[in-house]
Amino acid sequence: MDLNTVVEIRDAGDPAPWRPGDAWLGGGTYLFSEPQPHLRRLVNLSRTGWTPVERRPDGTLEIAATCTIAELSRFAKGLDAEAAPLFEQCCRAFLASFKIWNMATVGGNLCNALPAGPMISLTAALDGECLLLAQDGVRRQVPVTDYVTGAGRKVLAEGELLRSVTLPARALAYRTAFRQASLYGLGRSGALVIGTLDPLDGSLAVTVTAATVRPIRLWFPLPPSADGLRTAIGAAVTDDEWFDDIHGLPEWRRHMAYRFSEEIRQELEGLEGAAR
Repeated sequence: MDLNTVVEIRDAGDPAPWRPGDAWLGGGTYLFSEPQPHLRRLVNLSRTGWTPVERRPDGTLEIAATCTIAELSRFAKGLDAEAAPLFEQCCRAFLASFKIWNMATVGGNLCNALPAGPMISLTAALDGECLLLAQDGVRRQVPVTDYVTGAGRKVLAEGELLRSVTLPARALAYRTAFRQASLYGLGRSGALVIGTLDPLDGSLAVTVTAATVRPIRLWFPLPPSADGLRTAIGAAVTDDEWFDDIHGLPEWRRHMAYRFSEEIRQELEGLEGAAR
């Protein structure tokens, strides 16, 4: 779609000051998908030269905001880590064409902050931390679970940039379980639940997304009982936090979140028992 209110595109390396009507341009799959009448200038990130995704010497994984879904998928296929399959599962949750895969970015998915954003699901489940850069040079780090605060809402200040998401080495060793549901064969996720089991201490975490307006991550020092898990979800998610749109009613999303969480609890508890 043509953005007929945009009068200028500048490179992110240009020191020109940020001004009202500016927006960061990554892959552009969202920006150019619908009218943006409030925008006057786009700040292009495509020539920043950031490495898309990199395993650091300490074992942590840094994913640049400009990393495309296709680049992340290719990297994960060669990733030697227990949690590697989860990357592809979340990439496939886009149910998008190859054109979107090669343009849409990890950062764009997080910055849109849509409940069904699968990169939010992936990075929240693996203890991801966002690096944010302000216009005055101030850097801050925010957990993904705190970065997204609601449907389409995040903690980014005016002009602030999401630079990257870092996943800790320990999280890459998690055993994982994945569940996703949609009302349609090729529809947007109505519920997406990820479970992780830490082999070091036996702790279990369940991350609920798509069904809720923000990512909900529940951590248990030991796998809970079925009743304990259900009680924890009920206490963590208020009635108005179950998402409601054409892709699913809140009651259905709640039902699927409870169902998937229990399936995941049983699956990961079985993996833990088999490993002993």
